[in-house]
Amino acid sequence: MELSRRTFTALAGTAALGLALAGSGGAATGPRGTRAVPTGPPPPPPTADGRRHRIGHDRYSLLVDNRRLVLWSGEVHPFRLPSPSLWRDVLQKLRAHGHNAVTVPVAWNYHSPAPGEHDFSGVRDLDLFLRTAAEERLYVVLRPGPHLGADLDAGGLPGWLTATGVTARSDDPEYLRHADAWLGAVNSVAVRHLYTAGRGTVLLYQLEDARDAAPAEARAATERLYARLRADRIDVPVFRTGGTPDAAGEPWLYAVDADTAPDRVPADPVRLAGGAASRPRTPGIVASSAAGAADPWGGAASGGKGYGEVRRIRDAAHQRRTTLTHLAGGITVHNARTAFGGTSWGWLPGTNVYTSYDHGAAVDEARRVSPKLAPMQQLGHLLRTVPDLARLDPAKEVRAQDDRVTVYHLANPDTGAQVYVLRNDSDEQVTTALPGTAVDAPVSVGPRDAKLLLGDVRLGHRRLAYSTVQPMLSMTAGRHDLAVFAGRHGEMAQVALDCDSQPLTNRLDEEPAWSYDQGRLNVAVPLGAGGLARVLVENGDSDTPMVLLFVDDAGAQRMWPYETPSGPLLVHGPALLRSATVRGSTLHLTGDTAGETGLEVWAPRGTTAVTWNGRPVRTTVSRAGSLVLEGLLPGVNRPELPALTGWRRRAENPEADPGYDDSGWRTTDLTASHSITPVPDGQPVLFADDYGFHYGDVWYRGRIADAGGLETVSLSYRTGTQGLLMAWLDGRPLGTHRMPVPGADTADRGTWNATVSFAVPAELRGRARHVLSVLVRPMQHADGEEPSAYRAGRGLRSVALKGADATVTWRIQGAREPDPVRGPLNHGGLFGERAGWHLPGYDDADWRRADSLRARRRQGVTWYRTGFRLDVDPGVDASVGLTLDDDPGRAYRVQIFLNGWNMGQYINDVGPQHTFVLPNGILRTRGANTLALAVLADGTTPAGPRDVRLTLIGAAAGGVPVKAVDSPGR
Repeated sequence: MELSRRTFTALAGTAALGLALAGSGGAATGPRGTRAVPTGPPPPPPTADGRRHRIGHDRYSLLVDNRRLVLWSGEVHPFRLPSPSLWRDVLQKLRAHGHNAVTVPVAWNYHSPAPGEHDFSGVRDLDLFLRTAAEERLYVVLRPGPHLGADLDAGGLPGWLTATGVTARSDDPEYLRHADAWLGAVNSVAVRHLYTAGRGTVLLYQLEDARDAAPAEARAATERLYARLRADRIDVPVFRTGGTPDAAGEPWLYAVDADTAPDRVPADPVRLAGGAASRPRTPGIVASSAAGAADPWGGAASGGKGYGEVRRIRDAAHQRRTTLTHLAGGITVHNARTAFGGTSWGWLPGTNVYTSYDHGAAVDEARRVSPKLAPMQQLGHLLRTVPDLARLDPAKEVRAQDDRVTVYHLANPDTGAQVYVLRNDSDEQVTTALPGTAVDAPVSVGPRDAKLLLGDVRLGHRRLAYSTVQPMLSMTAGRHDLAVFAGRHGEMAQVALDCDSQPLTNRLDEEPAWSYDQGRLNVAVPLGAGGLARVLVENGDSDTPMVLLFVDDAGAQRMWPYETPSGPLLVHGPALLRSATVRGSTLHLTGDTAGETGLEVWAPRGTTAVTWNGRPVRTTVSRAGSLVLEGLLPGVNRPELPALTGWRRRAENPEADPGYDDSGWRTTDLTASHSITPVPDGQPVLFADDYGFHYGDVWYRGRIADAGGLETVSLSYRTGTQGLLMAWLDGRPLGTHRMPVPGADTADRGTWNATVSFAVPAELRGRARHVLSVLVRPMQHADGEEPSAYRAGRGLRSVALKGADATVTWRIQGAREPDPVRGPLNHGGLFGERAGWHLPGYDDADWRRADSLRARRRQGVTWYRTGFRLDVDPGVDASVGLTLDDDPGRAYRVQIFLNGWNMGQYINDVGPQHTFVLPNGILRTRGANTLALAVLADGTTPAGPRDVRLTLIGAAAGGVPVKAVDSPGR
């Protein structure tokens, strides 16, 4: 089907950003006016170069220093990778795989332990992240909320905000006062990294995530916060999601949110627009292209199989179909959410996710690159090296012979380049002709896949007539033009070059075949059959030789273009190229290898020698003009991991003992709550947030007088997903209740509530006085149901006694003051946490030795501690996890602490997560480590994991230097 101009501009308009004029420094951020910016080379990779830069736009794309820029961003959550050294690793992988930008959410709850306090130290060092992004030559899209969503506790709003009574994401003056202070704190860091001033690479600023907020309130709040950031000298363009842009006058851009389900990517990209058609002079922006999906406790989204299954469903074909649909719809500012997921450690996760936030992302939680990154890499490098794609208009309608394939036809008005996006929404591979186009050969599109074809476009000094597979990049390295074509394994690639005179053509590998006929050079290659296939084209229409390179998707993930001050280069072979530097006649390369591999380099002129990770390698010059390694680069020696032995065990929850001294606990003396949850008549406020306990477990102790004949105790409580309650009366267990495992229809429910009745044991009924002890695991605060959903009550709501006319006088205790290094989200209110049992250096010599972690049936908490040492080669990047396995019928859960850091929660009979990534830096890969497990059991089955072991998730020779994360002990 044809994208009409009206349809095309409607899609672009939904992203419609109304870019504001600069707030300071004269850095223009508005539309360019009527004079069109012609197609040409993009701006060079960004750095903190000290020069002023202009950021503008027209209806096609962003304009940086009067050059067109297609922004190809991947979202990374620094707060989900609490090891700053590893930020560089992830950023280098994104840049190498075609991304030119990173979107950076900044979570308010992660940085703010109390009102007016904003901590940007240690693992929260935003300044360091932005410096690292600039050093890795990536633009930054900064996203500081205040509300993020992002599957975070309360959507990223701080816990203390629940106890203020404000309505978030509204024009509530008290909320705006706090949000204003938060953005002011972020802006004080961001202003030192603005690309407009040449101090860093912050190019765009996303304000708020307003998809679920009331439009009028959201608009008022956004106006106030927008004024704040402009007053703070943030002069880059600003955009937001949600709402409907006015016809004129608003000072910010709007971005469409394209978070669609894997089976509901729209066949017509205009559906992304939601019907809006405004501001045709603005570029198309997708702020949230679904590169993965959240998975809830129990794995409703993954069929109980976890994020590996999410990645299988949202695979490379899904990624390609989504992104190419966006390109066909005029999207030139694109953000994949998320490119790297990470870990929702501590009490960070939202209500709809468990500890892992792998998210099925292209770079997995263990920082390994997956095959689904291939389409992002191919398209990212193409957008960078073929500038025709930055300015496209809808063109003449094209229909495939097979109507199962939808064709979107676009053209560049400056160069005449023809662009075809072929989309197959059927479950079968389709091979079809494209009548009325320059594509003379049938084209195959895989099931539920898409393909990008180019025609009549210059590649170096020659012109591509058409190809049946996607070009991946076009560049000149040394004396050669290089053009890389990529596609599915086994696919027959057919490429035609327009040549008025016959060139000298040589196939440098066995697979390619070629012919010349009537001014056209035709090349055919089966992709992947022999690895990289090369064809050398000389003379004819150009004196510059051209090398055509053909790879399948796997081979494409071993092709690495890189720009140096001495000129661009292309590397083929290793698992990753991290950096390239030319000094004199020597090219110095750093990167990773996973197995033995070859190395081939098309280098800048004058290069005669190569080093790999600091060591010289011997090369020879090939017929293709490349330097080829003699022999192979070595693989990786996979490290041995020790068995976990020497466990010590200690039972806790002394709070259940009727004689326990709770005199230091807070009395529940409030009569009104800041929660949106009503407090029952005649009951005190019992919600944990009202007493300053926002994260982790909370204990209640109630004293009951004049209760002779007490028969049952009924407790009402409210939690996030998978919350639970345990109760004891006079030290005797009454029982445990937990919220149901969410299903597909309840996975997004933010708040769960229940009332549970416990029978009083007969031998306790005659007593007049009782002590009722209750442990509640509130789990997460809600997000998204309404602006005040985060203030839904957490913890006990009420108590009712049957058989006795008595009252209960309560005291409450939760987590102690926030850890100054690990932050407020690290620990909760268990006795062992308050006593420091989770910390390295705690003296556990008087704990019992434990040959296994299987304890007797017991309601409550049992702790286990051990130590282990690792000795991983410093030249090896090893990703290590902790795996827990057991009979799924056993009912218990485990909090995992590594060197005092809360690495997450395992629920044995719910799942689906069994392996927990231990980030290097927190994990001492060359030294001693302390592991502590807090096992919480309901007493119905033996508790404690049958199998606890270290798992090597992946290893590569190379990596980045890792600095130990501060992990203070007892």
